[in-house]
Order: sequence, then C-alpha cells, then structure tokens
Amino acid sequence: MSWERNIVLKSSAEIEIMQQAGHINALALEEVRKNIRPGITTGELDSLAEQVIRDNHGQPAFLDYPGPYPYPATINASINEELVHGLPGKRALKEGDIFSVDCGTIFEGFVGDSAFTVAIGDVSDEAQKLLEVTEKSLEIGIAQMRSGNHVGDVSSAIQTFVEKNGFHVPREYSGHGVGRKMHEGPQVPNYGLAGRGLVLSPGLTIALEPMVLVGTARTRVLEDQWTVTSADGSLTAHFEHSVAVTDGDPLILTQ
Repeated sequence: MSWERNIVLKSSAEIEIMQQAGHINALALEEVRKNIRPGITTGELDSLAEQVIRDNHGQPAFLDYPGPYPYPATINASINEELVHGLPGKRALKEGDIFSVDCGTIFEGFVGDSAFTVAIGDVSDEAQKLLEVTEKSLEIGIAQMRSGNHVGDVSSAIQTFVEKNGFHVPREYSGHGVGRKMHEGPQVPNYGLAGRGLVLSPGLTIALEPMVLVGTARTRVLEDQWTVTSADGSLTAHFEHSVAVTDGDPLILTQ
C-alpha cells in the first residue's frame, strides 16, 4: 500500500470537510448493511456502496488504490478468516458467516475511512464474542485519543482488552493517520506500550481500526495479493472509525 509518512494536523475547516466525507462513507456502509443477507454477493454490495458515494458527490477512496495492482473495487469484503482487503466478486454470503466491510470516501480532497463486521444470521458463541470484543476495543481505543496522551496509550488499551478476552491482534497491520491521503502518519498499531510514541495533539486525525483474530496473531496474504487472512484459518473481525483529536473529547468523523 502507498503510505505518506508525514503527520499533518488539520484545521477546524478541514475537519468539517472530513466529517462530510465521513458522513457519505457512513451512508454507503449503512446501505451495504441494510442489504446484507444470505445469497447476496459481495460484488453486488460493492456496487451499492459505490452508487451511494457517487450520488453524494464523493469518490471511492479504495478504487484503483496502489498496491500489488490497483485495487479493483469500492469496498473490502472479508469473510470469516479473511481479516482485511478481501476482494468483492461473485462470492455469496451464507448463514453463519461473519462479514467485514471496509470502505473509504473522498470528498473535496479529504478521506473518510471506516469499517464494521456483522453476523449473517445465527453464528457461534465464539463468533459473537469476537464481534463484541472487537467493537468494544474500538470504543476503548477512541476513548484514549485525547490531547496529551500518546499513541502507545491507544495501542495498549486495545491490546490489553483484546488479549484479556482471549483473542489476538496482528503485528503487520495497523491504524493510521488519515486526511488528504488515505494513509498518513502516524501508524497506530493495535498493540504497544502506554506512555510511548507520538504525543496526540488537536488536529490529528486517525483511522483507528482494531483487527482481532481468534487463534493467532499471525496472518498470511492470499494468491490474489490483496486478501489478508489469519494464518491458521480461524475467525477474524475488524471495526474502524476515523477520529479527530480535539481540545476535549475525541470527535468521530465517520459516525
């Protein structure tokens, strides 16, 4: 993936535009969520997300994103053991799957980036716990995104909660700064030491994205060169919001 390592603090006017990008992205994800059901294909859901983004004067941020080859879709569609970057296509969802959807929107030059994981019908108790822990870990991480805290405070809070519940976080994939670029500095891993790393300042905008695996922290990349799975084939989940550090409470931009 293409990273811009610079850390860019945003003005209040730029954060307002990022909120608009985040709102369009939330509308696209909500349209996908409404249509998730057994039998629908990930490609059909991808088309729905793209239509919402374009109808609201945005551009899909993932489409043609640089990588092993330009990313060919609007969403990442990752099923069960697929952690991130799953390619949408002819695969149909089925009862008992857990399905992660990640989406990005560009509006007036700024990016909104967010994700969720959902159960398709009835799933195992383990899968349900995985979803609950992953979503809660995002909430816990966001709560640490206050001016004066360190990146390590965010990372450590996520890791501690996830591992306390018996799950794992990957080492190769992380949250990241977001703004005019999809990937800006700083990297925000889902593991780390409290009190270490960059000090958070007002105007810093981060796409915080806990990724959680049931059986291992290790991952592998499939032959399509994009899809990342758990190394042991165990279930995974992923939740994400773009968040701004302010003088007060963290501001979720993709609500």
